[in-house]
Amino acid sequence: MDARTETDVAHVAAAIGDPSRAKVLLALAGGGALPASALAAEAGVGNSTISGHLAKLLEARLLTVELDGRHRYYRLATTDVARALEQLALIARPLPVRSLNADTRAKALWRARLCYDHLAGRLGVAVMSALQERDILAAERTVRGEGAEDPEAGAAAADVVYVLTPHGRRELTAFGVDTDRLPRRRASVRYCVDWAEQRHHLAGALGAALTARLFALEWLRHGTYRRVVHLTDAGRDGLAATFGVRVDRGG
Repeated sequence: MDARTETDVAHVAAAIGDPSRAKVLLALAGGGALPASALAAEAGVGNSTISGHLAKLLEARLLTVELDGRHRYYRLATTDVARALEQLALIARPLPVRSLNADTRAKALWRARLCYDHLAGRLGVAVMSALQERDILAAERTVRGEGAEDPEAGAAAADVVYVLTPHGRRELTAFGVDTDRLPRRRASVRYCVDWAEQRHHLAGALGAALTARLFALEWLRHGTYRRVVHLTDAGRDGLAATFGVRVDRGG
């Protein structure tokens, strides 16, 4: 794309703006790929209707499709799509809770969920905070623009860059995360502003690798609802012993 041209935000916003298409994107926001039939069920529309929605999301480059024999599976086009959804959730108003099932799902998403391939929610924020307290990650604040000293200016006036410390590299390597083999196609250390907690959780290649390790150790397990993850008893004890993460039994 020519850096001198403006981006067509309206086109992408229109693709996301339909409630059914938004549900499709959110169903895929935890990573992985789903067939059209599963996405139709998530969106609450028929199989004949979902094809039109998927076509619009593909045309907007929000989804990609994979062929497996006669079957087609859809996934988010990039991790940036998941990141954008997380950021939109920061300014979106809450959906009304009209059932016990919806209330249970909302609380589970708040506690712990996947933001594409990394840990988010209250648990993700707690892990991010613990990594800083243990000097595994260090935060460097970069001031931007006028008014940066004004506390009312907020995040727009300053940016935070997190870096993996030498101590952190050793600690994570001992934990089973090979920091020297993180994929080079994406930034190693990034963050998202968690919509549930309004604080940072760890993203990027390091966030994905750490989350994968937690699953490998069976410290995390997938929940019944899409994107929801649960901390196991072994995970609660392990995170406390390894990183000093304290999570209540009910949290």
